[in-house]
Amino acid sequence: MKRLRYIHLILYILFILPSVVFAQETLNWQDCVKEAAKNNPNLIASQQAIKQSEAAKTITASTLFPQISSQASASTSKKEDTSDSYSYGANGSQLVFDGFKTINNIKAASENINAAKQSYRFTSSEVRLNLRNAFINLLNSQELAKVAEEIVKIRRDDYELITLRYESGLEHKGALLTSEANLAQANLELVQAKRDIEFAQRQLTQQLGRKEFKPMYVNGEFTVRDSARDKPDFEVIVKNNPSVLQAVANKNAASYGIKSAYANFSPTLSGNVGANRSSEHWPPDENKWNTGLNVSMPIFEGGLRTAQVSQAKAIFTQSKENERSTRDAAIVGLADTWAVLQNAIDTVSVRFKQLDATQVRSKIAEAQYSTGFISFDDWIIIENNLVTAKRAYLESQANALYAEASWIQAKGEILEYAQ
Repeated sequence: MKRLRYIHLILYILFILPSVVFAQETLNWQDCVKEAAKNNPNLIASQQAIKQSEAAKTITASTLFPQISSQASASTSKKEDTSDSYSYGANGSQLVFDGFKTINNIKAASENINAAKQSYRFTSSEVRLNLRNAFINLLNSQELAKVAEEIVKIRRDDYELITLRYESGLEHKGALLTSEANLAQANLELVQAKRDIEFAQRQLTQQLGRKEFKPMYVNGEFTVRDSARDKPDFEVIVKNNPSVLQAVANKNAASYGIKSAYANFSPTLSGNVGANRSSEHWPPDENKWNTGLNVSMPIFEGGLRTAQVSQAKAIFTQSKENERSTRDAAIVGLADTWAVLQNAIDTVSVRFKQLDATQVRSKIAEAQYSTGFISFDDWIIIENNLVTAKRAYLESQANALYAEASWIQAKGEILEYAQ
């Protein structure tokens, strides 16, 4: 027994004590969602993409409004005599007709905004998946450390029982050494579990968008809420998938691109007006004004505009096929993740029954071994089964949460999704 205490003390000082982390805060899932919504860099970048698209539409639409500019000049020239020249004025122009090119460009820009918004939703969905997985990783690591502590206790009790039987001459040295090795392995796994907690904390820190790391714990349950036990209609769900809607918006924008390319063959009509003053002294006092219409019509440009139409058509066909491919992939993803989720939920139920059975069997076997009814070899197999069942049950619970997160992402739900 003194040897056992000595081993425990050495292991604690060398391995367990340095790895103990005192968490300064505890977060639940909603806390993580709120923080990531504000700080996650991928979300922030995606929001800026929307603003860029909105600005691009404003830039395109500005062509429809009057374009007014002003100018002023002063110059001196010398030939035989020195002469000065001063002028200032304003000029304006207004697009009258361009074959609806600008109108179609504005419509395409509106679709680009919609595509950017759907891209944001897709990014939000991805952020939710990554954040949820990081949250589950930390939750699982915390629970795994608890399970590791339970296993250490099991192995310690086993070692103490075998030590008593060995000292009484009822057990051989091989059994004692095996039990001692099992205890050392359990302590090592506990140390590793505690180290894994810090790694999981760093993963969650990254997904939260924090600039500095500090220890944290999370509160949560291994409960699947979005179980979808009744098989849903994937064809209906996919209609709201952001990746599909983004592909649709890109296709629509490409269709307006074709109309815009055809408009290049149309004449462009614009009006202009100007007023200015000029003279050889300041301030100038000679008034001048002008007004007129400008018409431009392409005649020959080496096939440029024909090529632009062909290019626009190719972009549209490409975007249309991308939409179909994206939709098909989304449906397959939904079917796959739903099946994985159902399998994971069923596995949790089976693993719980197995754990319950091995716990009962372990209690019976311990009593049988202590009274000599079963051998060490039979008993240690039952104890190993208990250790395996504890780990398997926790793993199945975590896998069910991972599967739920993937299912929610496949549906296209965003970060703030209630589940």
